[in-house]
Amino acid sequence: MIGRTRRRQAGLGVASQETGAQVRQQPVVEEEWGSGAAPPHQCRDLGRVTASRPQCAVCKTEITIVPTSWRVGDGICKDGTSLAQRKGSIKGGYDSRAARHSFLPRTLCLMALAKVPGTCLLTIHVLQAHGLPSKDLVTPSDCYVTLWLPSVSSHQVQTRVVKNSRNPIWNQSFHFRIHTQLKNIVQFKVFDQDLLTEDDPLLLVLFDVGTLRAGESRRESFSLNPQGKEQLEVEFRLQNLTDCAERLVSNGILVARELSCLCVRLEKAGGQQGSEGRVQLAVPGSCEGPQEASVGAGSFGFRWPACWEPEPGVHPQDEPQEKLKVPLRALPSDQEPLMKVELKKEEGPRELAVRLDCGPCAEERAFLSRRKQVVAKALKQALQLDGDLQEDEIPVVAVAATGGGIRAMTSLYGQLAGLKELGLLDCISCITGASGSTWALANLYEDPEWSQKDLAGPIESLKTQVTKSKLGVVAPSQLWRYQQELAERARLGHPPCFTTLWALINEALLHDEPHDHKLSDQREALSRGQNPLPIYCALNTKERNLTTFEFGEWCEFSPYEVGFPRYGAFIPSELFGSEFFMGRLTKRLPESRICFLEGIWSNVYAASLQDSLYWSSEPSQFWDRWAQAQASLDKEQVPLLNIEEPPTVASRIAEFFTDLLTRRPLAQATHNFLRGLSFHKDYFQHPHFSAWKATKLDGLPNQLTPAEPFLCLLDVGFFVNTSCPPLLRPTRDVDLILSLDYNLHGAFELQILDRFCQEQGIPFPSISPSPEEQRQPRECHLFSDPARPDAPAVLHFPLVNASFREYSAPGVRRTAEAQEAGEVNLSSSDSPYHYLKVTYSREDMDKLLRLTHYNICNNREQLLEALREAVRRRKQRRAE
Repeated sequence: MIGRTRRRQAGLGVASQETGAQVRQQPVVEEEWGSGAAPPHQCRDLGRVTASRPQCAVCKTEITIVPTSWRVGDGICKDGTSLAQRKGSIKGGYDSRAARHSFLPRTLCLMALAKVPGTCLLTIHVLQAHGLPSKDLVTPSDCYVTLWLPSVSSHQVQTRVVKNSRNPIWNQSFHFRIHTQLKNIVQFKVFDQDLLTEDDPLLLVLFDVGTLRAGESRRESFSLNPQGKEQLEVEFRLQNLTDCAERLVSNGILVARELSCLCVRLEKAGGQQGSEGRVQLAVPGSCEGPQEASVGAGSFGFRWPACWEPEPGVHPQDEPQEKLKVPLRALPSDQEPLMKVELKKEEGPRELAVRLDCGPCAEERAFLSRRKQVVAKALKQALQLDGDLQEDEIPVVAVAATGGGIRAMTSLYGQLAGLKELGLLDCISCITGASGSTWALANLYEDPEWSQKDLAGPIESLKTQVTKSKLGVVAPSQLWRYQQELAERARLGHPPCFTTLWALINEALLHDEPHDHKLSDQREALSRGQNPLPIYCALNTKERNLTTFEFGEWCEFSPYEVGFPRYGAFIPSELFGSEFFMGRLTKRLPESRICFLEGIWSNVYAASLQDSLYWSSEPSQFWDRWAQAQASLDKEQVPLLNIEEPPTVASRIAEFFTDLLTRRPLAQATHNFLRGLSFHKDYFQHPHFSAWKATKLDGLPNQLTPAEPFLCLLDVGFFVNTSCPPLLRPTRDVDLILSLDYNLHGAFELQILDRFCQEQGIPFPSISPSPEEQRQPRECHLFSDPARPDAPAVLHFPLVNASFREYSAPGVRRTAEAQEAGEVNLSSSDSPYHYLKVTYSREDMDKLLRLTHYNICNNREQLLEALREAVRRRKQRRAE
């Protein structure tokens, strides 16, 4: 029995106040959410919020603002849409014309929450089916239908089983409380029940509830074929619910909802002895999942979306065969209770730890403002300008470095040293890296003043590490240290995966001792704008069934934030790896050392066999492969209706081989900070989402990343070897990209990015080298499009050995004795700089550093002209 419980007479809820009463498991009925008969106001002329009770500039409706712990957020109008999406002004706010470049002071810690009308009761009446195929050898199928609406509940409901019928009649109704601001996709599955084997699927239907209007009743017949011989008949009814509304936060792509909390404490009751009183409790849909506890172990809790109102289940240790509902009715009522289960329901935290906004965070905007002063001074000196540049005349110049293992790390050092020698390093606002180039950035940013110093010291340290013997990384003492650290991370709550071991091995390859440096520590290097902003790239994919061509999402890391630009969802960098649910921080883990992030950024081990086969082929074949993958994707709209045929023998065989080729046996796993978030009803049309809409699951919100418990991050090279995508976000407004390409298989892999951007409508110049340039690329190529002022110019530096063969420095021809020093083997077949090589000879190291340094310095005039043009473009935009 139980001490005191609360139970509400709702479908999945726990409610009335009673002592010792038995609680029956109720059928699934509608949940008591909020409601609202009045439609949300449709104003679209809104800006940012800087006051505690601002008003919509058009309709004068007050906007609800709730303080958060530390983040700077945007207000939300009463339809739940983030003000960052909208244009205009807020009374008490600032001029939105500067929205792309201004920032809120950190003291204004606001995150908008608003009660949003749009709650409705959805009734689904499963009527009957016609002509269902028989999967049994002798008799017709024993059919039932499952229904799943992930925006309402974490579990499925189902009809009764109709025996021996190809035309079953169920005539059953199910009720769901939905919110019309969310994307509600209901899934129907028709099964043939088998007692000895797994139930056979007969039909799968996905239906978009957003096609229904409030007050409408509609009957649908879902057919597998035009002849309509196999049909499922369903009736839908949508009704407004009045006098209540749900509190939502949205950026127009993702939606965070209110949370409820259940606090649980077990106590021994009476004087009974001999029982440990150990039970397992579960709250369907909670982020914690089932939890075991014993009497006197202290309190614990569950968190779930408030609108779901699930019913806790209790499994007593003494009655493991029973699944009990509160109270514990397994114990006889005429005995003294052995334990009391105290349940207390509370409102969950309203503040979000996930920032839902498609623009840069306030800290990044503040940094760029500081950095502009450094850039303006450097440009004035480098370009010998007569006067000072105005703030809106200062171009945003970025460096984008590709991956390539030790080769990329070494080359980036050489090129940054070249920019430093030319006095142009301070003209750079941000540097992006992928794979091996992230190792160079991680090393450099341990020194908060690195770009203001001579790089000779860091380069000498680099030589020591790259040329040393690597046998020590598998020494017994090192293996013991790896095991100890892996065990400690598992104890803290990090999911175990091979990438963690790779990260420790990689750290031993690059350093003599473990480094305690963390990504958030790099903020010190940005505190005065003294260095460019570093941005590190990774690719998120699925653990199985899909290649990176079919599903790959860009994820970016900076000292300020980690996030997915296409979802407009970001978290502070120190919280990466912690546990989240519905945008709230549920369990904070200590920030990982940066070596574990380097392991992710260069994670080549999470690749599937199919990815590896693609990666090992010629880059020229990439576009054909990607185009073939895209041909099967419907990127025009979310399917309003999707009907799938049951699997055949041939399809099951194909599925087996697909699984074999796409399985990632060493998949990386990190707690997913998007977990539990819902999708806005119009997410598919959102410009930030649609710009990167290129995966097989884009139109299936129930299968996108917020539905996954873990992220699966890997090296971006398994899609396209570039770190440019963070620079193509319109909110970063980049004018000039210095593209540093370390590929050995071709000088213009940037063409792949160009074609991708054309397909997606992302502003980017055409990368179209001439046949002669393809055969014999130069050290520097300029690509720009004067007809598209929103597209950045690209100054491309491929890894080539051209004039360096004859010149040891710009204008200094080599002597006969120094000719050998100009021979740098960059062959894709036998180069000493292959990505699998982790140790270089001192001679090869020196050659690569000198080559990359030379290629920058030898193109000083091209760099200066590109900078002049960037300034001219800025001034022209200011004049317009």
